[in-house]
Formats: sequence, structure tokens, C-alpha cells
Amino acid sequence: MTIQTQFPDFSEHHVPYDAIDPTTGLKDSARGKVVLVAGASRGIGQATAVAFAKAGAKAVFLLARSEAALEETKALVTEANPETECAYAVCDVTQAGEVSAAVEACKARFGAIDVADANAGYLGPWVKIGESDPDGWWRNWEVNMRGAYHVARYCLAPLAESAARWASEGKSGGHLILLSSIGAQFVMPGASDYQTAKHAINRLCEFVQNDHEADGIKCFAIHPGGVATELGHNMPEGMHQYLVDAPELAAGFVVWLSSGQADWARGRYLSATWDVGEIEARKEDILENDLFVNRMRA
Repeated sequence: MTIQTQFPDFSEHHVPYDAIDPTTGLKDSARGKVVLVAGASRGIGQATAVAFAKAGAKAVFLLARSEAALEETKALVTEANPETECAYAVCDVTQAGEVSAAVEACKARFGAIDVADANAGYLGPWVKIGESDPDGWWRNWEVNMRGAYHVARYCLAPLAESAARWASEGKSGGHLILLSSIGAQFVMPGASDYQTAKHAINRLCEFVQNDHEADGIKCFAIHPGGVATELGHNMPEGMHQYLVDAPELAAGFVVWLSSGQADWARGRYLSATWDVGEIEARKEDILENDLFVNRMRA
């Protein structure tokens, strides 16, 4: 078996392209589906909600802490596709009860959850461990890891129902997307809280797939690219030069993952910047060598 580097030589994109464009290559790919997006108030989450509307989703259910921001995203979803129903719940993903209630509200309103996108994130100041604030350090894990776990925990049952329902029609459902980061693959001074949390997200994705493969779940951990969001700008200024990717790139990539075209790659870390045609061309190699998972190579 050939040992692979952790950064494959795929062509990289910084803006959407036809294969992941919800209005062209993915037109109507979300038709009939109910999509729950956590962290939908701005940036990547907001763009993802809009992208699913453009791809013809039946409904989009939004989660975030700010009602004003949720209203803004809802308006953008309706503008993108007036036929896509949209509702929201004010929700802090670190609170299990709030996430559980939001999931139940989505099911009550729209009858199902076919795609769940755990997009909420947090990035505090970069500080060496010996100089860090314990509460601030743990806040990264609370939002990034615990928040993703809560979304997974309460969405898995309806996602399994979705997978069975769509499979009966010869189609694909039951997709769970967890927001990781390329930072999961680095060890950078001062980033121990954020980068360890994102590394854990990749392993959580593997465990979700391992535990719920038989339920038809398709889970992915994704790097959304370097996006100039408020979170991205919390990185040290020297890192801002890497914030070159449009939020719509990650949004289109999530729609692509949820279309069923990448189901064979479930349980893995993938980057939204990678060319999807080249990912598909390496399917045999990726599966044979068990690539894009957290492993030691000896």
C-alpha cells in the first residue's frame, strides 16, 4: 500500500463552478428535501441555506442564536426560491435541550429532516496553552465539537427515516455534514483549542458512520475553504491572506455531498476546495487505501 500525503494534488477552486452550482449542475438535486442548517445566521451557513433553496429544496429550517440574523437569512432563502418553505428556531447549539426542541420543531413543521448541516463554529484568540484562559479554551470545544455532536445526536433518527424513505424510491437521503477545517491537519502555535476540536470533528464523523452505517446515514466532515467570515478574521493577521474562498463554494459543495453523488466517500474528511470530478476519479484509490480519515501510518 502506498502511503499518501495528507494534502492530495487535486485542482483547487475558490468560487463555485458548474458541477457544484445549485442552479446548473445541481439543479433540482434537493427537490423534495427538508434541510436543517445550524449556524445559519451569516457566512457559510447562510450561503448553504440559500444554495439548497436554489437547488429546489422543499424546505429549509434555520438554527442560530440571533433572531434578527435568522430573519435576514430567511428573506434570502425566499428570494432565492419562493417555492422553498423556510422557518427557523432561535437556538444555541451548545444546549442539548434547545437543539432537541429545534429538531422536533422542524419535524413538526415539515415532516422530516433529509439533510442536517452542523455549521455553527467558534474561534477565539490564538494563545499558547500555558497562557490560555481555561474557559476560553474550552469554549472552542463547546461550540465546535459539542455543538456538532448535539446536531448529530438529535438529527440521526430523522435522518435514518429519510434514508429509508428515499432508498425505497431508489434515491439517496440521510446526509449529515459536520464543519471541520484544514486546521485539523496542522499543529500551529496558539491554535490548540480550535485545531484539536476540528481534528475531533473528523473522528466524530467516522464514529457516526461506523455506528449508523446500517441506518443509511451518510456523514461527511468538510473543510469549507478559507472564507473571510467574522470567524476567519479572528485568526492572526498573517493568516488572513488565505481567506480567499467564497462562502458559496462550501455551500455548493454541501449540496453536492447531499445529492448522493459522493455517498461512496461517506465517513471521510473532504475539502470544498477540491475539484469534485477529480475526487470521483480517485474513488478506487480512496477506498482501497482508506484515505481522508484520521489514521497513523507505519
